[in-house]
Amino acid sequence: VTRRDGFAKIYDLTERVIPAAHRTPVPAEEITDWACRSALGHLGFATPTEVAAYWNAIPIEAARDWCRAALARGEVVEVEVEGATGHRRKSFAFPDILAESPPDPPPRLRILSPFDPALRDRKRAEFLFGFFYRIEVFVPEPKRVFGYYVFPVMEGDRLIGRIDVKAFRDVGALRVKAFWPEAGVRLTKARLAKLERELDRLAAFAGCEKVEFLDGWAREFRQQP
Repeated sequence: VTRRDGFAKIYDLTERVIPAAHRTPVPAEEITDWACRSALGHLGFATPTEVAAYWNAIPIEAARDWCRAALARGEVVEVEVEGATGHRRKSFAFPDILAESPPDPPPRLRILSPFDPALRDRKRAEFLFGFFYRIEVFVPEPKRVFGYYVFPVMEGDRLIGRIDVKAFRDVGALRVKAFWPEAGVRLTKARLAKLERELDRLAAFAGCEKVEFLDGWAREFRQQP
């Protein structure tokens, strides 16, 4: 992809875009080692499927073989990870993770991008947080559960809901159309204050001077189909 024209991607031949000096072939084993090692470093712990999905550059079987070989060499260890439902599954991690004390999560509430690293792998996010998320940009409007572009909301280390919010720069307003909490999450005064602070931050980032809550914005938990 050499450039974008709106939503269209413009492609060209590799040799016309990348200089020959940067097109030196790299052995497949070296690519696999880099892809797996860097993915595991970013993720902290992962299954071979998650390792392969991180860069989407190698097949799952290659990631599985790398994990087995790295385990045999003592470069990684097997760990058990407990998901949101209490189910445990085996993953791989570098040995130093066992000596690390995880930091306390920040108490603030954050509105995340749909492409945030915490959610990029949808299946991993659902396992860890019990939060099913799908961006509905390409879903026909009658079939959408929430909306065209709905943002996940994180508080501390929990995904607590999703919000439909849009910047209207012509009137300088960030408008909140809807907020759907997850099951068991209440919009208390303290949580609402956190949400308002985050919306103020987002409004400033988007170049808006005010936040407007539309009628009926505070919704109930909505079960996924």
